[in-house]
Amino acid sequence: MGCGSCSTTKNGVPQGCGNKGHCTSGTCNKRNTYDWLSDLDLYDPSPFQYVEVSFKKGSYKSFYKNDQPNNFITGDLVIVEAQGGYDLGRISLSGELVRAQMKKKRTDPSAVNEKIVRHANHRDVEKLNEARSLERNTMIRGRAIARTLNVDLKLGDVIYRADKRKATFFYTANGRIDFRELVRNYAKEFRVKVEMKQIGARQESALIGGIGACGRELCCSTWLSDFQTVSTAAARYQNISINQTKLSGQCGRLKCCLNFELDTYMDALENFPKKADYLHTEVGKAQLIKIDIFKGLMFYAYILERGRAPIVALSVARVKEILKANANKEKPEDLKAKEMYEDLVEEVTFAANEMTDVIELPQVKKRRAKKSRGGRQGPNSNRKGKGGNRNRQQRPKDKEAKEVKGSSNKKSNRPPKKRNNQNRNKKKTDQ
Repeated sequence: MGCGSCSTTKNGVPQGCGNKGHCTSGTCNKRNTYDWLSDLDLYDPSPFQYVEVSFKKGSYKSFYKNDQPNNFITGDLVIVEAQGGYDLGRISLSGELVRAQMKKKRTDPSAVNEKIVRHANHRDVEKLNEARSLERNTMIRGRAIARTLNVDLKLGDVIYRADKRKATFFYTANGRIDFRELVRNYAKEFRVKVEMKQIGARQESALIGGIGACGRELCCSTWLSDFQTVSTAAARYQNISINQTKLSGQCGRLKCCLNFELDTYMDALENFPKKADYLHTEVGKAQLIKIDIFKGLMFYAYILERGRAPIVALSVARVKEILKANANKEKPEDLKAKEMYEDLVEEVTFAANEMTDVIELPQVKKRRAKKSRGGRQGPNSNRKGKGGNRNRQQRPKDKEAKEVKGSSNKKSNRPPKKRNNQNRNKKKTDQ
């Protein structure tokens, strides 16, 4: 992934900035917010004295007080106050857009006490890079320590502060756990102040990131800032089969994208009648099989004692008409209206008239070849054995046919076997 500021190779392929799609130019940042007011040359006599600062390439953000609005603009690397130290981040929003963002996240400006200290220099950036290089090894070692202490938790990520005095361990667990001994071991091992922060499965996937089933980066790690509850009812409204493996994302929960088109489906379903599972006609009782929401079709089939009749597609207006008749204790002749049958007859007659000018080609009779198991195939194949035809000849219906058959067949003129005659003579002598 590369933006316009990334360099390219000789073939024109973007090399990327090395941040795996989270560059600092704002065009491919992780959960970035574009400050479009910062590019306008407008003088604000009373600027809003709060800014939004993002840390670790947009992994988490926070609001800080800005006592000097004219000295700090969007995109500056700044040193901000932190509990017992300082941290380094980048200003992602400033001005009136911060007021709207704080209102959206329900943050009271009076509750924000930390403020911006100064601009960050090259030495501060070097310390930050050193802290980022320690995070992976710390996470691997922390998982090993938790396993030895038999603590039922899963470490998702570790974030060091820019001054390397504090490390935040993000973990997921099924319930509340006692990690007091674990914190003591972490503080002794890593020589930092340890903060344990429990997050959910969705927050973990947003923090780590990944590629979804659609082939793009996860929505929660790129642009989705708030999580809404997702239920299986959203899949039912959209006629999606309830398959847990296909509907669940990398976090193990239902995909957030099930809610993206739910409102459109709900608006389209308002035109469909309710309690339309069965329709009664003089032919019989019909059951609803499926519906096509955007085409406005409902598919019914008659219920038979054995099997089921062919499926019939009905419009929403026709279904409402039948339901209205059933409510008045009336039954139509069939599911389809007479007008539909008349339209079909007109189409058939029109097609027949069109086919009168077509030239008919002579039909060629095809010879049917007799099949054999392994030898020749054809009507004249009378071989007997493994490769010959073993089809029996038809029995003659008349006596003349028998005589003709007897004259042509040599087996019929053979004398009877001597064994049979001897047996008959023995029976006569015994009598």
